[in-house]
Amino acid sequence: MKITFDVDCTPEEARTFLGLPDVKPMQDSLMAKIEDRMSANLDAMSPEALLKTWLPAGVQGMEQLQKMFWTAFQSAGQKTARKTSP
Repeated sequence: MKITFDVDCTPEEARTFLGLPDVKPMQDSLMAKIEDRMSANLDAMSPEALLKTWLPAGVQGMEQLQKMFWTAFQSAGQKTARKTSP
């Protein structure tokens, strides 16, 4: 036997009926805090700030970055050459 009930009510009415707490004020407070933190951290994501983080020594940092890329490319090229040669 199968019995089905359809209840037409809003989520607020269902919470009140079941005795669940209203969490809307807490959600609003947390969302405001999250928004403030995201706004504060947005400045750290600016292109200028990212470049200063990635390349702290200017030209010297750029040279180190190039060396790192070349080393990675050369080692990847050697691995492919070994796989393709009999």
